[in-house]
Amino acid sequence: MKVLFFQNHPMWIHGLPNGFQDLGHEVKVSGELTKENVEQMILNFKPDLVITIGWTNETVGEKVNWIRKYIKLYKITHIYWATEDPTHTFSFTLPLIQKMQPDFVFTICQERVDYYKKLGIKAAHLDFGFHPSVHYFTGVQDKYHCSIAVVANGYPKNLTLYPNHYRIQSIKTLIAPLVKENIRIDFFGWGWENLSFILGQDIPKEWIHGYLDYTLANQVYSSSDIILGIQNHRTQVTQRTYEILASRGFLITSDTPKIRSLFTPEKDLVVSSSPQETLDLVKYYLKEKDKCDEIRKQGQKSVSIHHYKYRAKEMLDILKIEKLLPV
Repeated sequence: MKVLFFQNHPMWIHGLPNGFQDLGHEVKVSGELTKENVEQMILNFKPDLVITIGWTNETVGEKVNWIRKYIKLYKITHIYWATEDPTHTFSFTLPLIQKMQPDFVFTICQERVDYYKKLGIKAAHLDFGFHPSVHYFTGVQDKYHCSIAVVANGYPKNLTLYPNHYRIQSIKTLIAPLVKENIRIDFFGWGWENLSFILGQDIPKEWIHGYLDYTLANQVYSSSDIILGIQNHRTQVTQRTYEILASRGFLITSDTPKIRSLFTPEKDLVVSSSPQETLDLVKYYLKEKDKCDEIRKQGQKSVSIHHYKYRAKEMLDILKIEKLLPV
C-alpha cells in the first residue's frame, strides 16, 4: 500500500511513517506543503492512504483547505491523528477536524473517543510510541553527559492559560524541589527561563541550553545519569516516556495510574509522587549506578512492544474493520 504523510515536523516524520515502512508499505513524507505541491504529490505518488498528524505548520491556515480539497477531489482515505488531546481538543483539534474533514480520527486520549463518536466523527484510540531509527542507546556522549537532565519545552504561555493542567503538578513534583535545593538540572528546550511562577524562583541561566534537535535527544537520554520525565496527564503518557526508555535512559517520572499500567516502577523506571520523594530518589540513584544500569536495561526491553511498527499495524487493523482501506 502507498501511504502519504502530509507532515514536515521532526517529531512526527521519524515515528509512525517508519512504522509503516517496517510493515512493508511504500511511504512518502511530504515535507513543507505549498499550494502547488499538495496536488502534485497526490498525482505523482498515487497514495492509497493519506495521514495528517497533530498541530504543526502543515496542519494550520490555508494548508488545511488544500489538503481537504485535493483529498476529496481524488477520493483518497484520509486519517488524522490527534496528538494534542485532551488539552487542545476544543481550541485546536475539533475546529481542525471540522475544517479538514478526515474520514477517521485517531486520538492519543482514550476519553475523547466517545466524545468524537457522539459528534458523528469516526474515532479510535492510538497511543504514542517510539522508533529505533531515532531512539536507541548511543553510549555516553561527553558532549551531553549530565547528572540530571530534562528534555522538554517549558510552555509558560500554555501553563498560564491552563492553571489546573497536570503538567504543572508534574513540574512541581519533579523539578521544583531540585531547583530549590540548587541541585543542577540541565534543561534542553525553550521557555524554562519564564517558569518562575511555577518553580518559585528562576533557573540559573547556565543550566538552560535551549532547543535541542529532535534527532539528538537520544544522546542526552543515553548519556545522562538521570532523566526527569514530565507528564501531561494522569491517564496518558508523553511520547518522550517511550523515547527515553528506548534510548536506555534512566527515567524518573510522575507516579500516575497510566505509568503504572504500562511499566513497573523500580524495574523499568522510577516514579515520584511528591517533591520530597523526588529529592530522596535523586540522591539515592546518583550513588547507585549499578541499580540504575539494571533499570535502564530492563526499561529498554519493556518498551519494545511500543515500537511504531505495532502502532501502524494497530491503525491498519482498525481501518480494515471500518472498511476504509482499499480492497
